[in-house]
Amino acid sequence: MRRLKSHVWLSRALTLVLVVVIFAAGVGTGNGRLSVLLHRSYVPASGDLPSNLDYSSVNTVYQSLKDNYNGKLTADQLTDGLKHGIAEATKDPYTVYFTSKEAKDFNSELNQSLSGIGAQLEQEADKSIVVVSPLAGSPAEAAGLKALDIVSQVDGKSTAGLSLNEVIKQIRGKKGTAVKLQVVRDKANLMEFTIIRDDIKVPSVTSKILDNNIGYMQISSFSDNTTLLAQQAADKFVSAHVKGVILDLRDDGGGYLDAAVSVSSLWLPKDQLIMQEKRGNVVTNTYQAAGGNELHNIPTVVLVNGGSASASEITTGALHDNNAAYVVGEKSYGKGVVQSLINFKDGSQLKVTIASWYRPDGENINHKGINPDKTIKQSEADTANKVDTQLEAAKAYLAK
Repeated sequence: MRRLKSHVWLSRALTLVLVVVIFAAGVGTGNGRLSVLLHRSYVPASGDLPSNLDYSSVNTVYQSLKDNYNGKLTADQLTDGLKHGIAEATKDPYTVYFTSKEAKDFNSELNQSLSGIGAQLEQEADKSIVVVSPLAGSPAEAAGLKALDIVSQVDGKSTAGLSLNEVIKQIRGKKGTAVKLQVVRDKANLMEFTIIRDDIKVPSVTSKILDNNIGYMQISSFSDNTTLLAQQAADKFVSAHVKGVILDLRDDGGGYLDAAVSVSSLWLPKDQLIMQEKRGNVVTNTYQAAGGNELHNIPTVVLVNGGSASASEITTGALHDNNAAYVVGEKSYGKGVVQSLINFKDGSQLKVTIASWYRPDGENINHKGINPDKTIKQSEADTANKVDTQLEAAKAYLAK
């Protein structure tokens, strides 16, 4: 099925696989490939709900608010609040309503049109705001923000009890301005970072030939140009007759599903299973390698860590379970559910969880992540001394 870019609008339901939030100017974006669901029908998971809601009790609350509230409100504010509330009532951190402004920011960041601190964030089920990963070369990375940091304050204000969108609004700002974040690291250490917002332009794929003729491909996100750039890197590796490949997916919060399928297909023969979507126990979609497999049978190591999420985990699982790669690093993030992005006529959007995805070995990794074949932790001292122990372990494995 041909995947659509995120700017395709009107009444199309789109599958969103990566749903971490890129904090650039403090704007949240779901990460994942958008795919047409227009011709697919699902039995509603919430089939026992009424066909329409009874708004009489809502109007009772509205009249009481209207008659008693000592402040200023507009009809649009109240309507948007109702829509946000309906999505939040699911208690699912991945189901979110976006106003037209929020949707515009969402899609802008999906296409990596970023301005801000450059970090990918997610809201956990307990409502805490967690850093999935700082983007490579971003102000967040330069300041020292790390994957799994919990954002506890923004500019001295607590994030407790706030929605992701509310935190986003606090972090949002112009290029050149500063935002102060207080984070909890390792669930114990309280740290503060002052980060200067900037334009974020990060290529989704970088590659080079390392010593000993090892090809190195780093994917920072699975975006619109990832398929082309990864293909070009693979062609370069094949021309150089590399003896091994390192695919670096560390701190890659994810991206578009069809980019993950295309990248996996560089290693996997046509029709090999990449992943399945399920609603309950029913398989609703199956994704297989498209062929090409230029890198098939070239020894490969995939590097992952706690910032590797969703589309990164799809690719890692596909290569590992099909015996195409050895995995080194730390346990991945654990994002194993699928969203549909539904666009409304006024430009607003609903991102709603519709399914779970399963790797070729049949496992759903949600909240569990993928455990590497060889666990190598990158210490604070290693990072400070610019020693990449995980990369060195990958090189050592390929040198065998």
